[in-house]
Amino acid sequence: FLDFFSDILRTLVSTACPDYIHDFDPEGRAYRRCDNNGTWELAIANKTWANYNECKKFLHHYNHSHKPEVFHRLYLIYTAGYSISLGSVMVAVVILGYFRRLHCTRNYIHMHLFVSYMLRAISIFVKDIVLYSGSALENTGRSPESGALIIMIGCKVVVTLFLYFLATNYFWILVEGLYLHSLIFMTFFSDRKYLWGFTLIGWGVPAVFVTVWATVRATFADTECWDLSAGNLKWIYQVPILVAVVVNFILFLNIIRVLATKLRETNAGRCDTRKQYRKLLKSTLVLMPLFGVHYIIFSAMPYTEVYGIPWLIQMHYEMLFNSIQGFIVAIIYCFCNGEVQAEIKKSWSRRTLALDFKRKARSGSNTYSYGPMVSHTSVTNVTARGPLALHLTTKLGPVPMNGHRNLPGYVKNGSISENSIPSSVQELHIPEEEHCAHSRPGEDEKPSPVVEEERETVM
Repeated sequence: FLDFFSDILRTLVSTACPDYIHDFDPEGRAYRRCDNNGTWELAIANKTWANYNECKKFLHHYNHSHKPEVFHRLYLIYTAGYSISLGSVMVAVVILGYFRRLHCTRNYIHMHLFVSYMLRAISIFVKDIVLYSGSALENTGRSPESGALIIMIGCKVVVTLFLYFLATNYFWILVEGLYLHSLIFMTFFSDRKYLWGFTLIGWGVPAVFVTVWATVRATFADTECWDLSAGNLKWIYQVPILVAVVVNFILFLNIIRVLATKLRETNAGRCDTRKQYRKLLKSTLVLMPLFGVHYIIFSAMPYTEVYGIPWLIQMHYEMLFNSIQGFIVAIIYCFCNGEVQAEIKKSWSRRTLALDFKRKARSGSNTYSYGPMVSHTSVTNVTARGPLALHLTTKLGPVPMNGHRNLPGYVKNGSISENSIPSSVQELHIPEEEHCAHSRPGEDEKPSPVVEEERETVM
């Protein structure tokens, strides 16, 4: 009887490999050994020992595409891309926040989008440090009763925040698409009234489904650091993100349809159709990163279902474009924006004039000649003496032209506009909201004369 009982204690028990872990072969077997004291045999790290070697046999047919050098190359690609994007969107947020004349609903939405790119990049860097540095896993095995629990909770919080900031970035891209679509298709669009709704969509909706996912994961699949997929629970956050991508793609197609229609109407009777197609192509290429169109390419084909060469193509494509998208959007929405460039030039001119004035004052000269000063509408040479010169710098300003209001960076129709839409799209005169510097409460109820004129203007 004792021999029979001792044989049971030393029995090797097996079970089918878990099917909720990707890349595991459900036909394989996982093994555990019953120890002499009637408990499961433990490994060196004081954890229950288990042998999952048979579960990994399913991976051998495409291991050639998952070599360490491939992962290292992908890591370098997205690390460099997110670093560039992080730096560029930080500069863009500082620029839009520093100049008060740029404070308006349109730029507030841009700033929210830039912040979402910042948080997405930072969360990815933090997640990589926590998951792949090895320190958390080592500490978990060494002190299971003291610091391991805190480390594991912190790891789960990091993964949850990463998913939240990833989702907010997708939804703020959707907000940009909704905003641009509303400007084009709604005659009376009160953007100030919709700002809180846009903010709720961008930050609030992702918080809801990520919280639901974290609650369900903690209740039914509270294993490891939550970085591995737990069956179908991933669809709790993947379905809303996929819906945002699809809706934004539909908005993109509708806007392109309107642009193509306006181009045909404007150039009716003309023989140069190649110029029309070039304009449409340029507008399409510029709008693609703004609407996140590249997400739709592989959205219906998750990388977990692709092997070999297609997997390599998909991963390199996604790591590259996902990481540099923030940099591209910052260039289009901020650095190439005519209104932003005008404010920077004005600030630089004022700083140069002030430094020149101080230098001449220190030299003892009583005469100060202003050099060419470029305003929004004219180039003026002003010569003044003594204290009057400094007084004039505060009085100089834009001169109204053609009865239009004094708008910062206002350019007549037919030249490049200074709205948030890049130059290639601006040539098509997509309607835009009123300039930031002159937005006042109550003006949202009725479009400004400039907006009305833009609506009536044909390319």
